[in-house]
Amino acid sequence: MGQYDIAVAGCGPAGLAAALLLHRDGHRVTLFERFDAPKPVGSGLMIQPTGQAVLRALGLEERLLAAGARVDRLFGRAGEDGPIVLDVRYSALGKKAGFGVGIHRASLFAILHDAVTAASIPIETGRPIAASRVGGGRRHLCFEDGSESGPFDLVVDALGTRTPLAPPTGRALAYGALWASLDWPESAGFDAAALEQRYRRASVMVGVLPIGTPPGRRAPQAAFFWSLRADRLEDWRAAGLGPWKDEVLRLWPLLAPLLDRIEASDQLTFARYAHRTLPTPAEPGMIHIGDAWHSASPQLGQGANMALIDAYALALALRMESGVDSAIGKAIALRRRHVGLYQWLTALFTPVYQSDSRMLPFVRDRLVGPLSRLWPATRIQAAMVSGLVGDPLGSLDL
Repeated sequence: MGQYDIAVAGCGPAGLAAALLLHRDGHRVTLFERFDAPKPVGSGLMIQPTGQAVLRALGLEERLLAAGARVDRLFGRAGEDGPIVLDVRYSALGKKAGFGVGIHRASLFAILHDAVTAASIPIETGRPIAASRVGGGRRHLCFEDGSESGPFDLVVDALGTRTPLAPPTGRALAYGALWASLDWPESAGFDAAALEQRYRRASVMVGVLPIGTPPGRRAPQAAFFWSLRADRLEDWRAAGLGPWKDEVLRLWPLLAPLLDRIEASDQLTFARYAHRTLPTPAEPGMIHIGDAWHSASPQLGQGANMALIDAYALALALRMESGVDSAIGKAIALRRRHVGLYQWLTALFTPVYQSDSRMLPFVRDRLVGPLSRLWPATRIQAAMVSGLVGDPLGSLDL
């Protein structure tokens, strides 16, 4: 294994994890971030057994478990007391079954960023990247102000869905979601170890996810989310919170204590989703990982987990191969099957939970939902949610 000069573009989970893994292998790593200070964006997410395996390899699993909330079950109904549509239990995978960890993005960011800081990995902030170029067989980063940095033996693109280092591809999805982080309502009756959801057809979905105690907070929080078509966002803002809260409570009255804590629309952040898979996630001296390679709706909750595994696969490939470009090819080969499988699964299931279809939710509620509670569907669902379909950890010796 050689030791290389490596630029990591982006301080999200993929970039921070990649920087840590590569630095620990002796590479000379520099992180680049567009903001004046690195910061997380968004509310809650779930770290599945796949992502946990990478954080364990980094020695960060204990911090994850301390900051987040253990999730043993995903549960959803059509309406307040309608038919059970979703009932996934990690225990269906047997005695060695894992669990999910609900966590605020700020908590995950702090865990990784603190480790990067402790390792004295340099971060150049306020450096929005515009492009890259190859010169003398090595790669340079080009910034929006016209300056450059490099040359580097390898550039790791972890800039997300809208990365300027890759050609545009994919499509924006019609539905996104409004998110808010709110204090956990202890007496409301929610399951503190479950992601709970309620649906009205496929056009309305509301959920509550325990996310532990984020930095700067004294009490545990919940991530609250409400699906919404992107083209209806301005109408929602114009209508005000009153009519919207009435609609939410008609679907799920138990949410009243959470809704009472939302006093202004700016407490809710709208997340837009896109489905994209970069056909060629590499160029000479550059690899795209995480959402820069593949992004999808959060229906299966795999985004951050896939990014962490991408980072680990790259570090492993650089240990295994004698040159940068052969290592890039190896990293992609290690990940392509799992990435393709989950991109397909997410595209398949997204319209069932977020779309204008009336037929799909009818079939879901009347047929698929009841059947999915029977073996072997219970085990298959748990494997899908865990991120373990396709055995992504086996090929990485995790």
